[in-house]
Amino acid sequence: MSVSSPRMARRNKSTRWRQWAFAYVMIAPFFVLFVAMIVLPLVYAAGASLFRTTIVGGTQFVGLSNFLRAVTDPQLLEGLARVGIFMLFAVPLTIGLAVAFALAYDTRRVRGSRAARLLMFLPNAIPAVVATLIWGYIYGGDFGPIAQFATFLGLPAPELLAPSNILGSIVNIAFWGALGYNMVLMYASLQSIPVELYEAAELDGAGQWRIAWSIKIPAIRPTIVLALLLALIAGFQLFNEPNLLAPLNPGAITSNFTPNLYIYNTAFQSVDVNYAAAMSFVLGALIVVVSYAVQIGLNKKERA
Repeated sequence: MSVSSPRMARRNKSTRWRQWAFAYVMIAPFFVLFVAMIVLPLVYAAGASLFRTTIVGGTQFVGLSNFLRAVTDPQLLEGLARVGIFMLFAVPLTIGLAVAFALAYDTRRVRGSRAARLLMFLPNAIPAVVATLIWGYIYGGDFGPIAQFATFLGLPAPELLAPSNILGSIVNIAFWGALGYNMVLMYASLQSIPVELYEAAELDGAGQWRIAWSIKIPAIRPTIVLALLLALIAGFQLFNEPNLLAPLNPGAITSNFTPNLYIYNTAFQSVDVNYAAAMSFVLGALIVVVSYAVQIGLNKKERA
């Protein structure tokens, strides 16, 4: 035994080393792509944000000057305010109805619930660009089906792409695309709740409304919080909808309609990559702060 023990130890060590080596080889492509596509661009953008390029003076190091400019930029603040209004309507509407539909389907008293769930999730399978183009056609004041139907009835065509209505139209597009995804999240979370809880509650005389309020919603609260945070992050990153709808009515969507659109136009139209990089980091920091604050606030409310 004394002779074989060192051999066994070396063999086990060699086996563990090969297993570790194999594991690192398998995950190496991910880390290579992560560094190439995420880390290096962030490092480059961070470096670029510390400089300023002008026609006369060339590229000069300005330190945090671009960041100070960004936090006081009225156009960026205006875009953030508009996004705040967007999220004020889109987030509660999307999450609230997703929870309501998930609870309705979970009761198994809705006829054709499988087909209904599939149809509700279908918009999420459509790329956001394609969905925006479809809704842009529907909203069209001259060629859209809504305008044509109103004309057929002898009514004035609704100006859904007018400056006063464009934000509501974008809310509808975002809601249409995100409702099914959030509903599936809630419904999948509801399936993990033990059926015994429902049976015990029914024996105590609780109805479906009481079960939903006292058992189901508290049980899927982590999923609701996750969906809320994802919706907030998506709201801050709003870009496709205003960018694609802008050509249909240029006066309704300005270059700073949303922060992402303003950053894009600053980088590629104004060709001010340095300032655009600084604004990107400011927007990213704001998303982190808001997400963290919302999560902390909800956790405190739950403990209270």
